[in-house]
Amino acid sequence: MKLLKVKTARFSQVIEKCGAPEVYTLWQKPAADRHLQSHIKNNRVMTIQKSESGTDFGIAGFKERKGATYLLFPKSLKRFADKRIVGIDWALVRQ
Repeated sequence: MKLLKVKTARFSQVIEKCGAPEVYTLWQKPAADRHLQSHIKNNRVMTIQKSESGTDFGIAGFKERKGATYLLFPKSLKRFADKRIVGIDWALVRQ
């Protein structure tokens, strides 16, 4: 069995290319949230979730998950589409 190697990118690289994100809280169903939908369409959403080991990692795009945190970026995350974003530094996120 061949293990699939997931490409990773550092959170600091994403910030360098796409700007400082802000945390976004879902107050309604994502489909009804027009602000969120426009960010999804423009590839500006990152979903942050916990791995089995308890560390945070991100994926470019909106994935509705229990306990996930969503970050909205000023620029498109398209270049990070197939990567697992590691090294999440919450100090770099605008509150």
